Amino acid sequence: MSSALQRVVLASNNAGKLREFGELLAAKGWTLVPQAELGVPEAEEPHVTFLENALAKARHASRLTGLPALADDSGLCVTALRDAPGVVSARYAALEGGARSDAANNALLLRKLKGQLDRRARYVAVLVLVRHADDPQPLVAEGVWHGRIAEAPAGDNGFGYDPLFFVPELGQTVAQMAADRKNAASHRGQAMRALLARLSDWTAAS
Repeated sequence: MSSALQRVVLASNNAGKLREFGELLAAKGWTLVPQAELGVPEAEEPHVTFLENALAKARHASRLTGLPALADDSGLCVTALRDAPGVVSARYAALEGGARSDAANNALLLRKLKGQLDRRARYVAVLVLVRHADDPQPLVAEGVWHGRIAEAPAGDNGFGYDPLFFVPELGQTVAQMAADRKNAASHRGQAMRALLARLSDWTAAS
């Protein structure tokens, strides 16, 4: 990997994402710096797709720091709710007048699904890596993790909707999984591995 990309700004202040991405990228010699440490405010996320929002966040962080930037946009899509909460997963309850917190989001989701037999859901993650703010060839990778929404939260690990996202083939919610097991199966883990697999060719031009 090009030494120019060894210090990368993470276009997020989410401690859980920083930990997950940091663990996955440590073997590559990356140093991820959360944007808040560099004085970067959060970018606007006005778009209706994960890809457009991730790209906007990466370009924003890179433009304000002069560093390469890694951004993700990820969320939960629930089949019975017409793929809601989708790109507003982190703000789901706040958009309906509630708190902006994982607990409020999970509680709202359970209320929306009360009595619903179709509990199918998927976690989606789109990663975007840019060399600079005007990079015409950003590296894009996607991961999708299929599961179901549990009737009640279970587990103390993870963050977001992890206590409700039940993976049938593993027999537990994401919040019941050890970190290494989650990284091996998760949507972000899938996306990161896809990104890493293409990284050598992409950085050859850096």
